Amino acid sequence: MLKVENLKVQYGMIEAIKGISFEVNDGEIVTLIGANGAGKTTTMHAISGLVKPSAGSITLNGTELTKVQPYKIVDMGLAQVPEGRRVFAQQTVEENLILGAYSRKDKEGIASDLADVFQTFPRLKERRSQLAGTLSGGEQQMLAMGRALMAKPSIVLMDEPSMGLSPLLVSEIFHIIEDINKKGTTVLLVEQNAKRALSIAHRAYVLETGNITLSGTGAELAKDERVRKAYLGG
Repeated sequence: MLKVENLKVQYGMIEAIKGISFEVNDGEIVTLIGANGAGKTTTMHAISGLVKPSAGSITLNGTELTKVQPYKIVDMGLAQVPEGRRVFAQQTVEENLILGAYSRKDKEGIASDLADVFQTFPRLKERRSQLAGTLSGGEQQMLAMGRALMAKPSIVLMDEPSMGLSPLLVSEIFHIIEDINKKGTTVLLVEQNAKRALSIAHRAYVLETGNITLSGTGAELAKDERVRKAYLGG
């Protein structure tokens, strides 16, 4: 489905991504784990077209993405839940969700998907007329996820969805990610909470200073001594 080959990204003289390759197959949850500054968010931005690679290839279902405008990448079935949520604070919950479907013309489909999002996130339904900026952090994260789903993506990129949330809400967010995947959406997950990310991932990659250093199933990496020492606390 999504294939990244020999990807390099530079910021001036600094090479943030140093020729990484990985893939995400249809129906999977794949996670990228790594410390701050490893290049996880840069990788996500390169895939969604927000930064231009200096070299390499990114394909979605065989179509090269590196020359495609970001809004057209959304039309091709790829949506992103950005780090920090980035909800439209002065718009209501419902308006934020409708904006997620901005490129769609199927009004009945949009209405049906809005109902599905409200079913997945009952709290958003309760707050549908509330300004997004007045929601709690967890509710804003749910809104950012729901907004991405309104684009009807085949694959969704999630960047640090548990950041800044209480342990109870972290558990809820990860259950929702699994539920979204079971309903047919492929997930590429960037997450500093390596333990939780590996617990739901079919496959995983470890990113360190712009290089992929380890890969395997989520269960394999959770048991790997190097991963346990570096990311799982022993």
